[in-house]
Amino acid sequence: MTETARTESGSVATDAVPGIGTGLSAVMAATVLVPANQGITDPAVIAAAVFAVVAVGAFLAIRYGSGTHRIAAGIATAASGGVLLCTAYALNQGLTASTELPGLSTSISLLMAGFLIAGLTVGIGVAAALEISAAGLRDRSSQMIVLTLLGVTGLFAAELAGVFLALPVMEIVGDLSTPGFLVIAQLGMALGTAIIAGIYLSVTDRGLEFLDLRVPTKWDVIWTVGGLAFLFGVLMTISLAFQTIGVESADHGTTEQAAENPEILLVLIPASLLVIGPFEELLYRNVIQKALYDTFSRVGAIVAGSVIFAGVHVLAYATAGPGAVIASLGVIFGLSLVLGTLYERTDNLLVPSVVHGVYNAILFANLYLVYG
Repeated sequence: MTETARTESGSVATDAVPGIGTGLSAVMAATVLVPANQGITDPAVIAAAVFAVVAVGAFLAIRYGSGTHRIAAGIATAASGGVLLCTAYALNQGLTASTELPGLSTSISLLMAGFLIAGLTVGIGVAAALEISAAGLRDRSSQMIVLTLLGVTGLFAAELAGVFLALPVMEIVGDLSTPGFLVIAQLGMALGTAIIAGIYLSVTDRGLEFLDLRVPTKWDVIWTVGGLAFLFGVLMTISLAFQTIGVESADHGTTEQAAENPEILLVLIPASLLVIGPFEELLYRNVIQKALYDTFSRVGAIVAGSVIFAGVHVLAYATAGPGAVIASLGVIFGLSLVLGTLYERTDNLLVPSVVHGVYNAILFANLYLVYG
């Protein structure tokens, strides 16, 4: 039986999920209708306003309609997704529609608010389509928050571990060169990530048997080779799409550092295979994505895990504008979907680890050819 809160007549009209969707979509509509009403006639903003109105109507149909639940939920999800894409594009083109908050000496970007709310509304639309109850939505939301914090904690633990490892070395040998410090930072990443993953497994009463490490089979090898080819295909497709519609993405912080110190790439190429790929996949796939299987479907866990994975990369692109950052995070999200699928299909951590590591190593090698 599907998990849903129904009335005695079998209707989902009184379920809280459509009500939440109606409220969120109404706020979302306000964030894009106000700029349009103020004279911002950019096609992306106008399209976002139209999509938002459709989303509101669809959520109302879910809540009060009869016999149209799944169709209305599909429309609500698609329309909210339209707002998400349109506001992201508008932000990438430099539009913000900033407005001052009443009583405060600060302002917010209505389009950024619309983008963030649209992301939440898409999730509510999916929940409505799957007839997930308010309790089910609460459980999934709580787990997303916990695992997002775990991902962020893993990021900072890696940074702190690198600093702690560097301090005693600097006491002995003095100042470190940039490549030397980077070597220690990579060791810190491995240590910090492993510690956080270990703590989570211990706290949740999961032992080492939770880790999906085994000798690759013939099919694992096939998935690895095919996944790597597909990953680059996805990257090329996204890059071509961005060029076609004029979307600018942000450079990763590593790219900016490599332009000034190309020698760091000689450290990052092997580190991609030995540290970055294996330990990021350990935390974000084998721990976070697999933990999401508890409350999400496997497909849902891949998507939710990819949202977390993309979100924790915000700081890596923080020097760029919000629109460019969103575009880059969109690329990370797409690539994460591939890695998450490889892990889900094989249940072997080695597969996404190798694909992730080789992918990064090739990108770093290409940068070295450019800057070296």
